[in-house]
Amino acid sequence: MNIRERTEKIEEQILHPKATLSSKSKGRDVKEPECDVRTCFQRDRDRIIHSKSFRRLKHKTQVFFAPQGDHFRTRLTHVLEVAQIGRTIARALRLNEDLVEAISLGHDLGHTPFGHAGEALLREVNPKGFHHFKQSLRVVECLEKDGRGLNLTVEVRDGILKHSKGRGNILSEKNMPATPEGMVVRISDIIAYVNHDLDDALRAGLITEQEIPIKIRNVIGSTYSGRIDAMVKDVISTTIKEDYRYITASEGMLEVIYGLRDFLYDRVYENPLIISEFNKAKGLLREIFSFYLDNIGLIHKGTEEKTLQERFLITTDFVAGMTDRFAILTYERLFMPHQWKMF
Repeated sequence: MNIRERTEKIEEQILHPKATLSSKSKGRDVKEPECDVRTCFQRDRDRIIHSKSFRRLKHKTQVFFAPQGDHFRTRLTHVLEVAQIGRTIARALRLNEDLVEAISLGHDLGHTPFGHAGEALLREVNPKGFHHFKQSLRVVECLEKDGRGLNLTVEVRDGILKHSKGRGNILSEKNMPATPEGMVVRISDIIAYVNHDLDDALRAGLITEQEIPIKIRNVIGSTYSGRIDAMVKDVISTTIKEDYRYITASEGMLEVIYGLRDFLYDRVYENPLIISEFNKAKGLLREIFSFYLDNIGLIHKGTEEKTLQERFLITTDFVAGMTDRFAILTYERLFMPHQWKMF
């Protein structure tokens, strides 16, 4: 028995009956020899961490565009916070932590520069629309490793595709993850972003602590760690009480989470200062997208003869993969006049 097989045996002994066992994974599209040390979900986590798209997350917006302050969140710190919250919940519920971590770290790989401004722009200009969760799946299936993809397991790809809620409910009638671990990531994602976006908005001076609705403060407190602690413990206790029928929070806590999300939309995401920068970012990306759509050969040599639909797809992939600063530098290089240099 090697180390991986021993780990799989331990999972069978200690995980909850509804947990997803590594040994029972539905596998990969392209079959590979198993690792002697790591389970399939551990390998998926490692492939995501070592991918180029994961490294680019450090320079992609969460809420505040290209922040100069050292402590504002980026897309990279967001996925790390989701992974931490998700692993805490998974361990308490005896679910598969490695699967939760892999989904968490991979769920935003397809996110655009400038956060949801980039997503909104690509949705407008692309005839087939754009959704970051679908793009995240495309990244791991088609774009990474020069088009070979990461060949992740079915369970991880399902969790990546189905993590997003938008402004919808955590428990939806459709598009729900196939595993309880995927559901853990779905709820950990919203717990992470409503709390760290609130923290960043307080740091930026957009809101004050006293402006947070009193009903919310009365339930989850007035500290960053206290709010997360209250939400996580509620998810754990509610899930156990519901006998794992759903991975969810109580009705009272869901009301608080949705209320906090609505407060952030009203006071932060749709704040005139944020919207002003949002529109600037969309304008910048629109110019870049239009330029490369007309000059597709600058992205990849030999693509000049592609159909219009193929050109839209190539340009979308290229723009979606940009970081904030690369998009800004690209715009300056393409459209800003440069001083003439004398040699």
